[in-house]
Amino acid sequence: MVTGDDGYFPESIAADYDRSSASMFTPETLDPTLDLLTELAGGGRAVEFGIGTGRVALPLAARGIGVHGIDLSGAMVARLRAKPGGDRIPVTMGDFATARADGAGSFSLAYLVFNTISNLTTQGAQVDCFVNAAAHLAPGGTFVVELMVPDLRLLPYGQEAVPFHVSDTRWAFDRYDVATQAMSSNYFSVDPETGQGTFWSLPFRYVWPSELDLMARIAGLRLRERWDGWTREPFTSESRKHVSVWEKAA
Repeated sequence: MVTGDDGYFPESIAADYDRSSASMFTPETLDPTLDLLTELAGGGRAVEFGIGTGRVALPLAARGIGVHGIDLSGAMVARLRAKPGGDRIPVTMGDFATARADGAGSFSLAYLVFNTISNLTTQGAQVDCFVNAAAHLAPGGTFVVELMVPDLRLLPYGQEAVPFHVSDTRWAFDRYDVATQAMSSNYFSVDPETGQGTFWSLPFRYVWPSELDLMARIAGLRLRERWDGWTREPFTSESRKHVSVWEKAA
């Protein structure tokens, strides 16, 4: 996984992450996520792959769920530690495709939110992530993934980029390679006072729901539920993302 202080989320990104993602911290966004994760944890412990600054882990822990995190970015975890209660959440530093938290095999819930599994840029690493999730779960435990559905229907033949933000000072687009399922999110911004520009690009690997189901099967998990989002609307051909739940055999 190509993340960490020299990769995905260095200090320059971590320092502004919460502010730039402020809309994801609202109760309207978080409460349905927390409701579902609390229900699936069932009073047991949870492990978050890619815990970051604790957007989900901290309020989930406040609901009485014992949360353990895995993350490779020291800069992001430092932001978690600086928040009230952040020093009480144990974090294993490492690649969530392979790193094992203390107590692996006893968790009721493992979860990955906000497209984070796509940060693993090879199919093999994504399979390893499912295997790692299964290794953390107790029998009957569940693995939850929140992930976008690739927007390939927006790509005319011969085009490889889809813009998703355009303003006077900021432009962003996703770039796809349909042969390899590689993609990147690319951000340009210009300081209106100095005219100085900055560029930031994140590599991903997009993955289809059916492909995830096969990865889960390889890891010994079976699909239990798939919804359009955290409020559990039906998943349809028009869905732009999904929240999927796989279960380890009891």
